[in-house]
Amino acid sequence: MPSAVTLIRSDRLSSAAQYAYAATAPAEARLIFLAGSCPLNEDGTTAGIGDYKAQAEKSVENMLLALDAAGAGIGDVVSTRVLVASARQADLVTAWEVVRAAFGDHDVPSTLMGVTVLGYDHQLVEIEAVAAVMDPA
Repeated sequence: MPSAVTLIRSDRLSSAAQYAYAATAPAEARLIFLAGSCPLNEDGTTAGIGDYKAQAEKSVENMLLALDAAGAGIGDVVSTRVLVASARQADLVTAWEVVRAAFGDHDVPSTLMGVTVLGYDHQLVEIEAVAAVMDPA
């Protein structure tokens, strides 16, 4: 099934960004708003304590599970927001590299933010996402 998502680029904006600057989905698409995907194991414990890369990997894994449960995949994502509990740019980049690699050529618009604290004990990374799918008629 073809993706409902169209990524938009502009030669009038910097090419330094590793993502499209905008994305659209048609009016008839079903939008899926994911809760922030956290680095939680099935038993509720935090994975990869102290490790930004491991927590980003677990957050991506959980995001993929949530997308699947909603009838979508990574190619259906319209945009993301990556939250990293750190004031160090290097920590943000570590998490971003994992997320960016997971999306491959589907380089959706994204915001990467350093935040003071996240909701679970020892949590360092969270990924919010919006997706759009065309359901069969």
